[in-house]
Amino acid sequence: MATSRYSDNDLQEFKELINNKLIEAKEDLELLSGSLSHNDDHGTNDTGRTFNMMEDGSDTLSREEVAQLAARQEKFIASLQNALIRIENKTYGICRVTGKLIQKERLKLVPHATLSIEAKNAQS
Repeated sequence: MATSRYSDNDLQEFKELINNKLIEAKEDLELLSGSLSHNDDHGTNDTGRTFNMMEDGSDTLSREEVAQLAARQEKFIASLQNALIRIENKTYGICRVTGKLIQKERLKLVPHATLSIEAKNAQS
């Protein structure tokens, strides 16, 4: 008979992994947010207007990209926080489609996963 959930020791191990990922993710988000809020001119203020105009176009694109990365990072942080809630509820690592345990190797790579490989592949 298959185990219905991960042991408390396993859950503690995953909790530490997720907390470390959360710290990194929040630091990354801070950097992204910082680069969005700083209007860094990269020292172009003493060069010609033409150069500044060309820079403005590329700035817009990179700001949009940074904003998208920041949004993706916020979503990732929320997923990690939800994984911590599942650890507290002792439902962590259980596939929400099949109800089977998600492989440890998968959870170590994608600690916020809620689908087993079988369920994920069936979605495609």
